[in-house]
Amino acid sequence: MAERKLLVLFGSQTGTAQDTAERIGREAKRRHFRCQVEALDSYDVANLIHEPLVVFVCATTGQGDPPDNMKMFWRFLFRKNLPAGSLCQLDYAVLGLGDSSYPKFNFVAKKLHKRVLQLGGNPLLPVALGDDQHDLGPDAVVDPWLMALWDKILALYPLPPGLEIISPDVRLPPKYTLHYLPEDSPHPGSDLLRPTAPQDVPCELHPFAARVVSNQRVTAQSHFQDVRLIEFDITGSGITFSAGDVVMVQPQNCPEDVQQFCQLLRLEPDRRFVLEPTEPGTPLPPLLPQPCTVRYLVTHYLDISCVPRRSFFELLSYFSTNELEREKLQEFSSAQGQEELYSYCNRPRRTTLEAMWDFPHTTCAIPADYLLDLIPRIRPRAFSIASSMLAHPERMQILVAVVRYRTRLSKPRRGLCSTWLASLSPEQGDVRVPLWVKEGGMKFPADPATPVIMIGPGTGVAPFRAVIQERVALGRRGNCLFFGCRHKSKDFYWQAEWEELVTKGFLTLFTAFSRDQEEKVYVQHRIRENGRLVWELLSSGNAHVYLAG
Repeated sequence: MAERKLLVLFGSQTGTAQDTAERIGREAKRRHFRCQVEALDSYDVANLIHEPLVVFVCATTGQGDPPDNMKMFWRFLFRKNLPAGSLCQLDYAVLGLGDSSYPKFNFVAKKLHKRVLQLGGNPLLPVALGDDQHDLGPDAVVDPWLMALWDKILALYPLPPGLEIISPDVRLPPKYTLHYLPEDSPHPGSDLLRPTAPQDVPCELHPFAARVVSNQRVTAQSHFQDVRLIEFDITGSGITFSAGDVVMVQPQNCPEDVQQFCQLLRLEPDRRFVLEPTEPGTPLPPLLPQPCTVRYLVTHYLDISCVPRRSFFELLSYFSTNELEREKLQEFSSAQGQEELYSYCNRPRRTTLEAMWDFPHTTCAIPADYLLDLIPRIRPRAFSIASSMLAHPERMQILVAVVRYRTRLSKPRRGLCSTWLASLSPEQGDVRVPLWVKEGGMKFPADPATPVIMIGPGTGVAPFRAVIQERVALGRRGNCLFFGCRHKSKDFYWQAEWEELVTKGFLTLFTAFSRDQEEKVYVQHRIRENGRLVWELLSSGNAHVYLAG
């Protein structure tokens, strides 16, 4: 009998595709398959020709781009020299996650499906096109598609004699077991918890701990929004970047939330533990030191402030000793309960920690072993770099709007990363932020004579400051900037810097202050008023136009 082995490969940017891939992995285990769930770029693609059965789960980002953790796979798959029948032994299915408000809806999934077919793969089902815009989210497509997929797979690979599908009432084992160390075991140095500068260029698995040099509010105190200009020292990091590049920042939870979480779950923050995979061959989570303290795990790894997904409530329902709570959790994890879950969680942006408060009997019964199955890891956040190495060598600056807004919940919602960054004060000593640089999507003209028209309202102006600094340092003139904000006196970022460049003839600047007069004026009005100049730059100057929001 053929080996019952399934591989689930995902490309995920925000974690939804990974969450769905892990769900398929759980459903496979209930059907007694040997199942491996991996990011596409962690998988050795050369082995694909030997795989009998693969489910691909992939998101589409930006303008039809593949997520970061499948870019290498994508390049390999589209190599011209791959033989046409190389995947003829492969049964496969592709599940796409996208957003139909974008023109290239689920572009990556559609293209992947077509390419594997070209290479000889045998599709078990048409590609699934999950849509974020649907009232019930992607699950409206995913749920029925998965039911059809299991029917197909079980027809090819029937259950071994004497085995039944493991009932949904039975809890699956955790991915890792947490072994607490005796309290008197020797402590390693605290260097363990410091991301160190690696020998290679910093990346997600080896971030550079950059020192915060300054953190300054650049909007007036009376302005409704707190925006910060934050400067990092990147001396000795090996980091290089050019205009348009992006810095990735790995944020952490605030001490109050960490303390609350530990109290709710009755965890001792200073207890140390080591992780052991339940199934041999499962890699340990990257970025978690071994041994590790509970406090470190909750501060740096578990995303307790994210809005919980359906899978969170599903797993939580298994720990519930309280009938009322268990019924509610089961409803939230059922297909029928998705509208109610949406209005409980997504609409008011309720956090994982807040949801745990609402299920106190269940929360205090969560076994520590399941924490890494229950709560996703904290994702890095991307910021446009707002300075040029030519103007500020060994330094990097970002412009951060501190996210804070209200929903129907009494407590204001706060962005995890921006709130944390805003709280860092270099006066308190050596404050560090783990970061690395990623190539940006904007490429600027190599020819110094090509003019550049930049449209950057609000904090969208950040990448253009890097460009302008770079071009001015190289003596390039044709720089034209359209900037818009609410008030000239309150949120006109880098006003003095722009005005000096205008005086020196390096910059043409058009501003729109929307609230400084009766009728609102925006950048598009200024572009229209200066239509003749813009057209001249485009038609005879061959100008490039860039827009950042």
